[in-house]
Amino acid sequence: MSKNQEIAERVLTLVGGEGNVNSVVHCATRLRFKLKDEGKAATDKLNQDPDVIQVVQSGGQYQVVIGSHVSDVYKELMAHSGLGDDDSQKDEGPKGNIFNQLIDIISSIFTPFLGAMAGAGVLKGFLTLAVTLNWLTVESGVYVVLFAIADGIFTFLPILLAFTAAKKFKTNQFLAVCLAMALVHPSITALAGQQLSFAGIPVIIGASAYTSSVIPIILAVYVQSYVERFFKKVIPTFLQIICVPLAVFLVMAPVTFIAIGPIGTILGDLLGKGYNGIYGFSPIIAGAVMGGLWQVFVMFGMHWGFVPIMMLNLSQAGGGIDTMAPMLLPAVLAQGGAALAVFFMTKNVKLKGLALSSAMTSVFGITEPTVYGVTLPLKKPFIAACIGGAVGGAFIGFSHVQNYVFGLISLLSLPGFIPQDTKDTSGLVAAVIGTAIAFVIAFVLTFILKFEDKPEAGSEVTTKNTNTNSEAQNSNKNDKIVLISPLTGTIVALDKVEDQVFSSGALGKGIAIEPTVGELYAPANGEITTLFPTGHAVGITTEDGAEVLMHIGMDTVEMDGDGFEILVKQGDQIKQGDLLVKFDIEKIKAAGHPIVTPIVVTNSGDYLDVLDMDQTDVLHGEDFLAIVR
Repeated sequence: MSKNQEIAERVLTLVGGEGNVNSVVHCATRLRFKLKDEGKAATDKLNQDPDVIQVVQSGGQYQVVIGSHVSDVYKELMAHSGLGDDDSQKDEGPKGNIFNQLIDIISSIFTPFLGAMAGAGVLKGFLTLAVTLNWLTVESGVYVVLFAIADGIFTFLPILLAFTAAKKFKTNQFLAVCLAMALVHPSITALAGQQLSFAGIPVIIGASAYTSSVIPIILAVYVQSYVERFFKKVIPTFLQIICVPLAVFLVMAPVTFIAIGPIGTILGDLLGKGYNGIYGFSPIIAGAVMGGLWQVFVMFGMHWGFVPIMMLNLSQAGGGIDTMAPMLLPAVLAQGGAALAVFFMTKNVKLKGLALSSAMTSVFGITEPTVYGVTLPLKKPFIAACIGGAVGGAFIGFSHVQNYVFGLISLLSLPGFIPQDTKDTSGLVAAVIGTAIAFVIAFVLTFILKFEDKPEAGSEVTTKNTNTNSEAQNSNKNDKIVLISPLTGTIVALDKVEDQVFSSGALGKGIAIEPTVGELYAPANGEITTLFPTGHAVGITTEDGAEVLMHIGMDTVEMDGDGFEILVKQGDQIKQGDLLVKFDIEKIKAAGHPIVTPIVVTNSGDYLDVLDMDQTDVLHGEDFLAIVR
């Protein structure tokens, strides 16, 4: 069983099991559940799970923050449960208030293709930058081909929205897509800004027709869900395969073009004008509010309510512009600035590593690990980041920075702030300055405000009595022991090792590694209990009682220590990650010995199982074996 499958099954159990799930989707870092009863979920246990960053209950959703590998966990969840079945995700739970329902609808519709849209937006921005710097011309074949893929998703956006909206509203996805195709058909787009007659009823086509539109198709698919259900009830089963689609087309096509389309366009215009009115009143205040509160909105899932506004701004006739996205960039990078300050300030090794990695991910617009794993738990760094985001957002609002392509809010968004027609880079420069201001303020303020550093696990028990120590150890005891990889290299299944003693499992369960670096490290805290004078094999007994044998190469005992440098001695107490042995890979190979190194748990019989993490390559220090008690 892979680690991602373990996580998926554990999370599913802790949210109350498959029977408690109405639906589940995922975004960049979260599994977003709609549960029948959130009270059945073991929220405290989920928050304590080492593979779960945080649980957020907001917008009618039960959100389990996993991290950037959430898509892999989601795939395992779908593959090993009934949640992937067409009829398994029935939305029968409590709906909540109208606001929560809208947030849920928007997130469910946009989440599935948000990554594709973000990638296309970044590509479109870089193409504009390439033209601005005279690297490409708009007539070149490279530009034409890449622009087609970058712009296509936005031009035909209603088709993607139709597919995901149909899934949300439980109606036929292919009928919905056909309806969207009609909206963006060349014969319709050619009539942009004109009026035609349908059986004497006027049909108004907007100035930009329906390409890149959002609200009309969502409303149309919502109505389609009721129309389709009606015809399924009145049309005999043996005729439904043809007659239901035909009836839906005959009803929905005129209704969409005559009523739903114009109404959706009007609603979109009102929404866009409402935001632009607020922005026009004071860009500085708008920037400060959005930059300061954006991560708060993200925490509660409220940020989905702003996605349609940004897209509506960009879909306006004549080439739309959006002023919201630039104001959000400082909020994202400010979290990275605060996390970087935590990296320099904390003495907790685990927190230090998390702070550095999350600061890097924030550059690419992924802030959940930063917020939930670093800044929010420490409180003051989160406040510092919000202040930095507010100041940076206010500066960008003051500078009237505009965005021309949709994408994930990150540094990769910057080329999208260059207008394709004028190639004016002043907006990009102002955005860089505003983002730098936010980053620096968050970084410096974190040092000024300080925070209560998290102690290393177990460090607080050293002065307590033996009974207290025992209780603490028992309370922290997990149902598995996780070993880190002692080597960097390629994973090899134990049964593939060219030594019958190891491959048969006679010495215990485990795995092998073909090392690419000649250094062997301790996979866990413990004691050196076996150490051959030749240095080719080391055995340790971990603090948890697992006996781990690491055998460097095959038949390397014949080298009599040549090419091996032993850095420990038998009986030494060692810490996880300590360097134990250095060895010369090329010398071992030259002597004709395979370098593949088995790592086995020799007392495997004392445990339920020894599981690998389904890896192909591994770095020293990564989790790679789980010993199940």
